[in-house]
Amino acid sequence: MSAPPHQASGLAQLEAVLAAGGPRLARSLARTEERLGEIGESHGAELGQHAADTLSAGGKRLRPLIVFLCSGQASSDATVSAAVAVELVHMATLVHDDVLDRASLRRGHETVYKSAGRAAATQTGDFLFSRAFAELAAMGSPEAVKTLSDASSALARGELMQRADAWSAYVSPERYISRCTLKTARLFEAACRLGAIFGPSENGLGGSVECLGAFGEKIGIAFQIFDDVLDVSGPPERTGKHRGTDLLDGTITLPLILARQRDKELAELDLRTSVTNPAEADAFCERIADTGALTDAREEALTYVQQAKAALDEIDLPAQQRRALELVADGVVERYA
Repeated sequence: MSAPPHQASGLAQLEAVLAAGGPRLARSLARTEERLGEIGESHGAELGQHAADTLSAGGKRLRPLIVFLCSGQASSDATVSAAVAVELVHMATLVHDDVLDRASLRRGHETVYKSAGRAAATQTGDFLFSRAFAELAAMGSPEAVKTLSDASSALARGELMQRADAWSAYVSPERYISRCTLKTARLFEAACRLGAIFGPSENGLGGSVECLGAFGEKIGIAFQIFDDVLDVSGPPERTGKHRGTDLLDGTITLPLILARQRDKELAELDLRTSVTNPAEADAFCERIADTGALTDAREEALTYVQQAKAALDEIDLPAQQRRALELVADGVVERYA
């Protein structure tokens, strides 16, 4: 059976990055997957099963991939632990998001919230968070632990901003970008910083933590903008979710903000009463698209992709490594194309 179009596109992007990264990158990712499996099965039958199901539910492991790319030729226990820790934090936030959103499916799989209830899902997310920091702390780097801790705090702040802004008609583009930076980009930034922290000093990356961190932040913002564009424009068979899912749960995104600026009728509509079912969400998405907001949002995201690539100009990277990082940045765009 062939993969769904949205999964096939993601796999093609991943294969291109793996080819640029070389065999060592593939081995490092395999070690990461093995360690994630061990952690998922490590703490009792029930909790272990929920954690294992969450960690095996798919995804391209983009954040671990970035850790290894930013570490250069490093494939040490430390870089694997950093990659594992970043992915555990990412998965923990998804489980907690499912609780907040009362989501029944994620990536085509039944969520822990749906299968086992709110308490089990909350405990599973807490477990994944705790294991992330235990994994990283074992490497003995206070700087690394602080990097991931700062990112985790930012994630929480971003989630609170999103909840505060739910259904609002007065979210500015600037506030939206601030929210994206906290809720999404900070973990991308942390992945890049951790890779640089644990990279071998002889490759000159020790002084590049800030530049690689800037690269991660910019692609993280672009990633979130494109994700929000896809929520409006992408057919379910490609994105894996119904159009307008964000509208249905009151999440205010850049396409909606820009569309409201262009269409006074849209600006006056209350999402709580105007978008109450998938059919209404689909129609609202069409109205957003008709304003030209999707094109402008996409251009905004492309600006961040270019800024991410420009951040690499500040570092003397080997050609193969730079090529792989640029492919990651381009892959954010390919999710939309």
